Amino acid sequence: MTLESRTVTGGIVVGDYRRFLTLTWTLAVIEWKVRFYGSVLGYVWQLGRPFAFFGVIYVVFTQVIDLGSDVKNYGVYILFALVLFNFFAEVTNACVRSLLTRENLLRKISFPRLAIPMSVTLTGLFNLGGTLVAVFIFAAISGVYPDFSWLQLVPLVFLLAVLACGVGMLLSVLFVRYRDVEPIWEVFTQILFYATPVLYVTTLVDPCCRQEYTLQPLASIMVQMRHAVVDGTAPTLAAELGHDWLILVPVMIVAGAFALGLWAFNREAPKIAEYL
Repeated sequence: MTLESRTVTGGIVVGDYRRFLTLTWTLAVIEWKVRFYGSVLGYVWQLGRPFAFFGVIYVVFTQVIDLGSDVKNYGVYILFALVLFNFFAEVTNACVRSLLTRENLLRKISFPRLAIPMSVTLTGLFNLGGTLVAVFIFAAISGVYPDFSWLQLVPLVFLLAVLACGVGMLLSVLFVRYRDVEPIWEVFTQILFYATPVLYVTTLVDPCCRQEYTLQPLASIMVQMRHAVVDGTAPTLAAELGHDWLILVPVMIVAGAFALGLWAFNREAPKIAEYL
């Protein structure tokens, strides 16, 4: 058997990388098209949900409570933070049932199971890309214009995608065995939303625990996003943590989450069809 003809054992690609990538891309594109099939407004609905939520949050926290009066470009920050967090929540929640919803495919066809959570993440990136275009327009209208520092969004989104994919892989195989995973994760996602600086910024967190709080990967991404995109005078991630080397901690957490998810998925992949 040649290297090119080998594909996977369980969930990890061994030989045919091109086939794996093509399959992942195809699954993601199909999911993207099916989601808006038969809809008159199509992708407008994808934009409508987060922006409707943003409208309510913006009015409440800037006009009613006036929480962000001391935060520069607070409205733009909320929108960027909401979009990034919604991407993480969308991918992880979609991954939970991703194997169950493709049960017929898993039982009838031999293919790399890893392509399923990867395609879910890729579909989430499609949605994020389209949503960010609208966010950029809103930011420009609000007087926040793109510059070279905005390029930091690329590695930040990459880290967020790796984290979401790793958590998603773990949740998908856990759900196959334990169906309680879905409601538990939904509740945990809500808790995580308020534990992440989405509606507020880290400079409002008590200094006694700000460093530990910022080590959380989602918080780290929001801190650096604020500095790079929304307000160049805001503290960088290194400044919030106090030491440059501490930046490695959230990066290592992201890598660890992905490694754990990949290990668990590869371990359970050969038996997934039996448990469905």
